[in-house]
Amino acid sequence: MKRVVITGAGTINALGNNVPDTLEGMREGRLGIGPLEFPNVDRLQIKIGAQVRDYDEAANFNRQQIALYDRFTQFTLLAAREAIGQAGLTFGGELAARAGVVLGTAAGGMNTWEDNYRAVYEEGKNRVHPFVVPRLMNNAAASHVSMEYNLKGPSFTVSTACASSNHAMGQAFEMIRAGGALAMVTGGSEAMLTFGGIKAWEGLRVMSRDACRPFSGNRNGMVQGEGAGVFVFEEMEHAKARGADILAEVSGFAMTSDAADIVMPSQQGAGRAIAGALKDAGMAPDEIGYINAHGTGTAANDKTECAAVAGAFGAHADQLMISSTKSMHGHCIGGTGAVELLACIMALRDGVIAPTIGYEEPDPECALDVVPNVAREARVTGALSNAFAFGGLNAVLALRAV
Repeated sequence: MKRVVITGAGTINALGNNVPDTLEGMREGRLGIGPLEFPNVDRLQIKIGAQVRDYDEAANFNRQQIALYDRFTQFTLLAAREAIGQAGLTFGGELAARAGVVLGTAAGGMNTWEDNYRAVYEEGKNRVHPFVVPRLMNNAAASHVSMEYNLKGPSFTVSTACASSNHAMGQAFEMIRAGGALAMVTGGSEAMLTFGGIKAWEGLRVMSRDACRPFSGNRNGMVQGEGAGVFVFEEMEHAKARGADILAEVSGFAMTSDAADIVMPSQQGAGRAIAGALKDAGMAPDEIGYINAHGTGTAANDKTECAAVAGAFGAHADQLMISSTKSMHGHCIGGTGAVELLACIMALRDGVIAPTIGYEEPDPECALDVVPNVAREARVTGALSNAFAFGGLNAVLALRAV
């Protein structure tokens, strides 16, 4: 089996339009959540979210590209540009044939759906743009990345709600480990902060009206965000041979299904995914120093996740640091695991643990070290990234410092 490393990272989210700004935001415990800005927000009960502010698509893409790219695709291409630029790869010849794209998204082109529903049903138009379908399809971002960078290997999109990008990165990892690819561009993207997107989530009654406070005793729900995280995964020997700067090693991956409830999380399902990732990585529990939690800020998720971690790690659970960066950049749904993987890389590479901000009071059912409010310097050599989705679909990645 081949070993897999990360040689490039890119992002755009509410904390920053690139990786350095995002990591700085995580170190500072910066709040990226604020009042939503889009049409008809006054008709919503939920009026906050973690938007990418002051975003100008015309500054990044020409008119022909904008006609083809929904907001989630634009975010993906910007993050991919940064990741591939950092990796220093040019895809041609055999490398192009053995490199591909696996990306995650839950909703795909939500802005395109919204704009065209308005045009047809509200404005009464009888025609839509001929590129509506290519813009809104979930695989649009993956296809455009493959075309932009000449990636001719396996390319597809994974859609498993809030675990989409972790599932995508897990598939990329497994393809390289099995020898089916030399490099993969992988991660996820989401842009669901629209009137219809928020209105739909309101119906679930899991949204907070004021803040995302994961693990805090007074937490009252999740807050949506948007953005993308994209990485270059590469076979280790290939990366070493070309002198690449290695950010971290991806050591293990596991996915499970609760097979229980469409919205309520399961301690057993989450625990099996955590234990499975450790086993796949060949790592003992005491090798893990940090976990980036799914940590949505809902009563059900947080206590279930803490119980799953405690069950999987036993006595070592008290030595773990576990934080939720959703408190800063919001819940980026299908792209959230990709944005959050940056916190794992920061912990392993820089020795900085991102905090859980908004923490105000302890909860006896969330009694782990959740790194409240202030980032912490600590040397860790192993980390996990958790994602637990509606539908009972769980995906956990294990990483090692290099």
